[in-house]
Amino acid sequence: MIDLRSDTFTLPSQGMREAIYKAEVGDDVYAEDPTVRKLEERGRQLSGKEACLFVSSGCMGNLIAIMLQAGRGTEVLCAAESHIVCHEIGALSSLAQTQPTVVPSTPEGLIIPQALDAFSRKHSYDMADRTLIEIENTTSGVIYPLETVKEIASFAHRNGMRVHMDGARIFNAVVETGIPLSVWAEQADTITFCLSKGLGAPAGSLLCGSRDFIEKAKRIRKLLGGGMRQTGFLAAAGLYALDHNIERLREDHEHASRIAQALEQTDWAEIRRQGTNMVFFAVRDGLEEKAVEHFRQEGILFATDAGCCRMVTSLNVDEAMTDTVVRKIREVDFESL
Repeated sequence: MIDLRSDTFTLPSQGMREAIYKAEVGDDVYAEDPTVRKLEERGRQLSGKEACLFVSSGCMGNLIAIMLQAGRGTEVLCAAESHIVCHEIGALSSLAQTQPTVVPSTPEGLIIPQALDAFSRKHSYDMADRTLIEIENTTSGVIYPLETVKEIASFAHRNGMRVHMDGARIFNAVVETGIPLSVWAEQADTITFCLSKGLGAPAGSLLCGSRDFIEKAKRIRKLLGGGMRQTGFLAAAGLYALDHNIERLREDHEHASRIAQALEQTDWAEIRRQGTNMVFFAVRDGLEEKAVEHFRQEGILFATDAGCCRMVTSLNVDEAMTDTVVRKIREVDFESL
């Protein structure tokens, strides 16, 4: 099967498996895992931040950042489509004890800086303080313009707020724009990025920020059950991903672009949005589920939700597979769905 459901289905390559096998490890709870230390140093260098912490997932990294920079009785400004609102089981409310305040955003889910002035308010004892703005880059494959990020950060800091960037797929933005990770990270007080997804590691994310923030983050990670032992096996996969799989993300973008072009040329699909390695589209007459089943029978998997289909390219989808997907798209007869 050609799996286009998500880039989270990537499998470790042989080279990554060998790196995992050969990893030098120790007890990371005692800060004695040399491979984890090496990975965290690499993350620090790439992000330009003072320190970095290896966490089990992007969800954990986001939650730690919110717990430390927002916390009980506060509000986090974010877009309605943000991952922390839609796909983290309400952790920011149930665990961080803060609440999301949705701000105006574009149809793609990018916060509109000019609309933020309406959310500026002075402290009042009977109102929650707005302490943090969260932005997600990329948002479902769509890249924030750097100037937009700068405007959001400027508003936040003028109003005594901090900025957290959920950069789960930030390297897709890096290779597409040519803007280094450190430039993106400079606009945020804290940033997370995944080593899984398009980079192909089996698990793990990095949380970057100031030295003082990361020292506190270690305690919250432990509080959340994230203090792991010989984590160097996972860290080795992350190092391999950073060494070998960043630049190759361009291939995913090219494959997604080819798939989007093929869909645009049909009489049955309508592109909703396309960016980096993701293509969102609707099927004529609301036949998304039938389209999913049709392509499944043809050996191609993709996702559908709320009347919208999604195809996501990754390192598991090579040029030949993309050729097959494009051909199968062009062969579809709408009447046969």
